[in-house]
Amino acid sequence: MEAYLLDWLTLIARWAHIVVGIAWIGASFYFIWLDNHLEQPREPAFAGELYAIHGGGFYRAQKYRLAPAELPQTLHWFKWEAYWTWLTGFALLVLVYYLNAGLYLIDPQVMKLSPGAAIGIGLASLVAGLVVYEGLCRSPLTETGLAIALLVIFALVAWALTQVFSGRGAFIHFGAILGTIMAGNVAHVIIPGQRELVRAKQQGREPDPKYGLMGKQRSVHNTYFTLPVIFTMISGHHAMTFGAQWNWLVLIAMALAGALVRLWFVARHKGRAPAWTLVAGLALVAAVAVALAPGKSGGAPVALAEAKQVIDQRCVSCHAEKPAFPGLAEAPKGIKLDTAERIEAQRMTIRQQTVLTRAMPPGNLTKLTEEERTLLDRWTR
Repeated sequence: MEAYLLDWLTLIARWAHIVVGIAWIGASFYFIWLDNHLEQPREPAFAGELYAIHGGGFYRAQKYRLAPAELPQTLHWFKWEAYWTWLTGFALLVLVYYLNAGLYLIDPQVMKLSPGAAIGIGLASLVAGLVVYEGLCRSPLTETGLAIALLVIFALVAWALTQVFSGRGAFIHFGAILGTIMAGNVAHVIIPGQRELVRAKQQGREPDPKYGLMGKQRSVHNTYFTLPVIFTMISGHHAMTFGAQWNWLVLIAMALAGALVRLWFVARHKGRAPAWTLVAGLALVAAVAVALAPGKSGGAPVALAEAKQVIDQRCVSCHAEKPAFPGLAEAPKGIKLDTAERIEAQRMTIRQQTVLTRAMPPGNLTKLTEEERTLLDRWTR
C-alpha cells in the first residue's frame, strides 16, 4: 500500500509540476518576447508600446520607463508560477530520488554512499549552487565575464555530480540547481526590486532604476536556463544520455546547446539573430547523437532461452506484474519481463538499457556481470 500511495503522490506532483512549469516558462517567454518587440512610444513617459491581436480582440501593451504617475488600484504580479514550479519540482525530487535513493540516486560503481549521505550532498548542491551564482552576479564582473564564469562553474558542477551520483541522479540535480537559481532570481531579486519600485511610488520618491536593471538581468538569465532545465527533466527517460560513459560531457554539451538555441530566439525577437548561435547549438546536439551512436559487436548469436535465464535473475525483481523490489508498486515504465513473450517484445529496449548505456540495473543493484551483458548483447543484436 505504501508503494501504491507513493506512486499516486508522484503522479500528482509531476502533473502539478508540468502545469505550473508551463505557466512560468510561458510567462517568461512571453515577457522576453514582449520586451524585444516594443515599438517607439507615442508618449514620452513610456519606454515602448505594442499592439497585438489574440482571441478575437486587440491589446495595447505599454511599458513605463520607470513607473506611472499614480499606481493603479489593481497591479498584477507574476511570481507564484515560479514558486510553485520550484515547490512541486522539489517535491518530485524527494518522492522519486530521495525516497528511492538506492534505486535512482546512488550508484555504488560511481561512489558508495548511504541514502542519508547522498540526500545530504544533493541538498547541499542546491544551496551551494545558489550561493555561488549570487556571489558571481553581485561581483564586479562584466556581463561577458559573468557568462564565461558561469559556463566554467556549471561545467565543473556537471562533472562533479557525475562523480558522486548515478547518471540519472546527477542530471536531475544539475537541473534542480538551475531551477533553484531561477526561482531564487524571482524570490530574491526580481520581486524585491519590483516591491521597491512600488514602495518608492507610494512614498513619493523617485524610483531607483537599478532595481529594474537587476530584475531584467536575472530575467534574461532565467530564459537562457530554461531549455537546459527542461532537458534534464526529460533526460531521465533516455538512458542513452545519462548512461553514457562520458555522461558529464553529454550534460554540458546539451545544456550549452539549449542555451545557444534560446540565445538565438531572443536575438531573433530583436531582429538581429546571429546564425552561428543556432548553428552551434544544433551542431552540439548532432555531435552528441553521433558520439553516442551504438557500435557493432561480434560473437555467435544467443537463443532467447539463455537470455531469459539472465533476465529472470537480474531484471524480473523490478520488471514483473508484481515487482518484488521494495518501494515499487508497478514495473518501471510499465516494462514487464516475466514471460518469454514480454522479453522478446522488449528486445531493443533491453539492448539499449543493459548493453549500450549500461543504465540498467540502476546502480547495478542486481549485480549483472560483464559476461551476462555480453550474452544479452549477442542475443539482442
